[in-house]
This record gives sequence, C-alpha cells and structure tokens, in this order.
Amino acid sequence: MLCFCPCFDEELDLELEPVLLISGIGGSILTCKKKTKLGFDTRVWVRILLADLEFKKKLWSLYNPLTGYTETLDKDTEIVVPDDDYGLYAIDILDPSAFVKCIHLQDVYYFHDMINMLLGCGYKKGTTLFGYGYDFRQSNRIDKLMEDLKVKLETAYKASGGRKVNIISHSMGGLLVMCFMSLHHEVFSKYVSKWICIGCPFQGAPGCINDSLLTGLQFVEGLESFFFISRWTMHQLLVECPSIYEMLANPDFNWKKEPEIQVWRKQSKNGKSSIELESYGPVESNTLFREALRNNELTYDGKTVALPFNFAISRWASETRQVLNNAKLPDGVCFYNVYGISFDTPFDVCYGSKESPIEDLSEICHSMPQYSYVDGDETVSAESAKADGFDAVERVAIAARHRELLSDKTVFKHIKKWLGVEQKGDIHSKTSRVSDEPARQ
Repeated sequence: MLCFCPCFDEELDLELEPVLLISGIGGSILTCKKKTKLGFDTRVWVRILLADLEFKKKLWSLYNPLTGYTETLDKDTEIVVPDDDYGLYAIDILDPSAFVKCIHLQDVYYFHDMINMLLGCGYKKGTTLFGYGYDFRQSNRIDKLMEDLKVKLETAYKASGGRKVNIISHSMGGLLVMCFMSLHHEVFSKYVSKWICIGCPFQGAPGCINDSLLTGLQFVEGLESFFFISRWTMHQLLVECPSIYEMLANPDFNWKKEPEIQVWRKQSKNGKSSIELESYGPVESNTLFREALRNNELTYDGKTVALPFNFAISRWASETRQVLNNAKLPDGVCFYNVYGISFDTPFDVCYGSKESPIEDLSEICHSMPQYSYVDGDETVSAESAKADGFDAVERVAIAARHRELLSDKTVFKHIKKWLGVEQKGDIHSKTSRVSDEPARQ
C-alpha cells in the first residue's frame, strides 16, 4: 500500500531546512574522560545506578576565576559531551543504559519523542537533523560553548546543501542561543532561519534557582530519587556553576511582583527575643547567599574544600545578564515562543517559620523551603518565559510541565506548522496565544 503523506516521502529531506535541537540545563549526557589515553569514559550525568558516588568522585568542581571555566576537582580527568549520532545521542535518553530502557524511566527521556517526531516527518540525522549538547556547568557565554555552537551551525548548514538552520531550544538552551545571538550577531544571521524557543527562563527562574543555591536541586522525585543524585550532592556542584547564577532573577526586569527570599528569623536585642520575617529581593539576595553559605564545604579525597557563595561567578553572571539584555533578533530570522502554563511554579521561597525560626542564616542550607507559587510550567514562570522582548511571529502557551513540553502533542503540531512540514488542517488545542507581549522590560 502506497503512502502519499508528505511526512514519509523519502525525498522530502531535500526540501527541508535543517533542524538543530539545543538542550537546557541538565539536558546533556556528560562523560568523565581520563586526560591520558588509557582508561574508559564514564558517564557521570545522567546515571541511575551508583549515581551519587560517581557524581561526587568525578563531577564535583570548582570555578576558576582566571579562565571563567568550572573545572573538576579530579585533575586527571575532564568532562566531555559525546557528539555521537550528530549530537543527538547526548540529548536523547540521558541514561541510555539497558536498565533504564527496560523500566522506561520517563524522567530521563529528554528530546527522545521530539527526535522521533522529526524523523517521522522526513528529517534525516546528519543531513537535516542535528543536536547540540553542552557542558551545562559552564557559563552560557563561555568561549568554548559559543565556538562549538558556531561549528554545529556551520555543519548543519553545509550538510543540508547551504540551507539555513531552524533552531529548537529548551529551557536554559534559550539563554545560550541569546548569548550567541548577542555576541555573534552576524554569524547567527548568516546561518539561522527560525528559532523556536521552548520554556526559556528569559528573566530567570527565581524560585527554583534561589533554592538551588541554598539547599540544592532534586531532578527526580518519588521512589526513583533514592537511586539518583541527592539534593545536597547536587547543591555542592551548583554553587560553583556560572549557568545557575545566570538564571537568578533579572533585577532590571519590571516584575509584576518582585521575587523574594523570605526568612523567619529569631533576633535578640538587649536581652529580648523577637521573631521577624526578613525579605530579600534580587539585589539584596547576595547578602543572604553570603551569610547562608559562609560555612558551606565538602570533603574530597580526604581534604576539606570551602564552597561559599562565589562572588566572582556573581560578577560574571551580571555581565552575562547585560549580554542577554542587549540581544537583538536579526532581520529575517523568525522567532516563536512556547511556554508552559496551568501549573504551580515556585516564585518566592521561605525558610523557617514563626513557630520554628532561623537563628543563624547558615541553618538555611540544612532546612527545607516553603514556596509561594505563580502560574507556569512548575519550573519557569509564565511571566519570565514569555518575556523574550523580541518581535515574535507567535507566542503560544501550553498547559504542560517544563520537561513535558518536549513531548507534548500540541507542541508538536505547532512545531510542524512553523517548520512547514504539517499536513493542512486546524490545530485544536487548549492553548492561549499571546501575540502582543514583547516583554523584556
């Protein structure tokens, strides 16, 4: 039986503009490689079995202010991102072990469904479909990431016969694209036709990121979390990651309500005690971070390593924010923004309580947060995600969680329409179009 659907035409890829998928934070496989040729590469992110142990041994890092790079504590190894399968392997299933595939742990199936969708529409790996995974510990504007993205764009452009590239980015990957667009405007204009941005924290993700710096981050919830990296183990890496600091709330953005860190604090003065609620906005929060993290440390190879709030990274991140604020969409490049709604998303974060207040701010690091919520995708608020500041062809709000946006059928329908590979027909979905929100204010 013959199929006349254009999505399955063997020659269709000859007419397609290439697509480059760009991951977000935590969305790339990272492997640990010996600097000498001897030894095997070890996947350190993501892995389920022996996750915490391998993470501590091989991924804990320190920021080097002389180079701007975050470097592993193990000086005999380096962290690399595999480029197999034209870059798609590293952003497909983040733990591709037989065990994970057997139990089909959905949390680590990243771009998997979207890759399959695009293949089903006629895209071909290495000709019209590519992936870009990167070391997400690093700054979104660091030279290596910028140069690697340039090479990937050039490769896709040449492999497709000189056709411009359509970028699909997720989460923090959108900030990396913005940095590239700001710093390499002419290169971006030369190689890019369309940019589809999904769930990007344009103005930061204050609730999640503030707490990441103070108590850590849990990527996997429920029973699976017992086999994964602990919240505290992750925290000790994130304190030294420029990418995290670059997703703090933009202090220059005109928020409807400024995000805050709140602390129920026990104060003693003149022999009298009182309990007060202290509040720290985006500007004042560095003072809190400094006090809360002043005693933070880890033990590595029998040695104690201090990990206070890193003001060198903070200054670097402030410069990155200026790079992001200066980003302009080149003429002729079409921009589309997809963001999540309908889920409670952390915004303000509070530590302690009136009944059990914090006495010393360093206690925060060993407490659990309480959030106040706004609308979003459970990770990025809708307010931040739609505040791109560009002249978008279309902005579409989808009722889906942050990671689920990459496998949502309605998102796929929009992507196929924008790429020009969709069969004609209306899109019936529960979406909210926002076509008049410029929004980087």
